[in-house]
Amino acid sequence: MDDHPVFRGGLRGLLDLEDSIQVVGEAQDGRQAIELARALRPQVILMDVNLPIINGMQATRELTAERSDLAVIVLTAYHDDEQMLQAMRAGAVGYFPKEVAPSELLDAIRTVSHGKYVINDEVLVKPQIASWLINQFESMQQNAEAEPEETFRSLSAREMEILRLITRGLSNKEIAKALGISRQTVKNHMTSILRKLAVNDRTQAAVYALRRGWIRLQDTE
Repeated sequence: MDDHPVFRGGLRGLLDLEDSIQVVGEAQDGRQAIELARALRPQVILMDVNLPIINGMQATRELTAERSDLAVIVLTAYHDDEQMLQAMRAGAVGYFPKEVAPSELLDAIRTVSHGKYVINDEVLVKPQIASWLINQFESMQQNAEAEPEETFRSLSAREMEILRLITRGLSNKEIAKALGISRQTVKNHMTSILRKLAVNDRTQAAVYALRRGWIRLQDTE
């Protein structure tokens, strides 16, 4: 699932060369990814973080909540440990930068199709991934200024919608009008967004989302 046709085409070409792998669908945005996954019920999904409409993290969370047997490998152009932790907490079973070697990605697809996890070139089973998450969480807790449970808690679909409008420069009044909600409701969501991202203002929240690929610059025009 990727919004760039060239990357998507190259990925499909790679997968089509493998007799043991069958590509059943492609999506160019998060909403389409969710709809196709529900209709086609694939065993493994390659999910880009930076998807329009609904980002890859949200799509991963929604799909894995519905199907415990679904294996999602997250691909990203912006790689850091914080985003990797968010991907695994969202329900992903693998996480790779987009420049991953083709052979490594193919091996990962085969590995996760058998119920295992792939992180930092390591193959883990479910009890090990639980320990990994705890260790990562505790490690980042030592450096976080805010409560880690707030820092890493995922934004809701409505909060992401508001964050996207913030990056376009809309005021609370304009956001309320665009979404058909009250200004107080917008303020309440803004408070929640700032708390969850552990930032001080709406500008920092917008920069945070853009840097991590949750929202694309094209979406703010």
